[in-house]
Amino acid sequence: MGEQSALDHDEAPFWRSLMRITTALPRALEDQFLPETGLAITDYGVLVALSEAPHRLLRISALAAATGLSLSRISRVVDDLTRRGLVEKRKCAEDGRASNAVLTDAGLARLEAAYPTHLARARASVFDHLSAEDIRTAGPVLARLAAALDVTPPTDDC
Repeated sequence: MGEQSALDHDEAPFWRSLMRITTALPRALEDQFLPETGLAITDYGVLVALSEAPHRLLRISALAAATGLSLSRISRVVDDLTRRGLVEKRKCAEDGRASNAVLTDAGLARLEAAYPTHLARARASVFDHLSAEDIRTAGPVLARLAAALDVTPPTDDC
């Protein structure tokens, strides 16, 4: 890598704020969400991804990509959700080495029950502090940043 120039007077405070948000927001959400719902924010994100997938099913590697988790982390989360009856793990019919995660009816019910709490936390932590114009402006910017970080494309489902 070549030598990089220092962050300028606009970039530096932006970067510091972004770093603070990426560390403080998940912790703040988790501190309130877990005791109220019995779900970690990561659990919730996995259940959402499965609920939005065709047949509520995703290959484990695609689920990792969809949630931004490593394969080892998603495996641990899916195993935990499986033990709790919220997800089923099934072998992929087309590739015996791969597994799928499937959202159970109990998992969908748990997700639906947690949604009002998640919505309240999202509003209190983020949206209540922004104007409609802030959201319209920041939305595409954040989407570009998220896309730039998405280095692992989802694989096909089984």
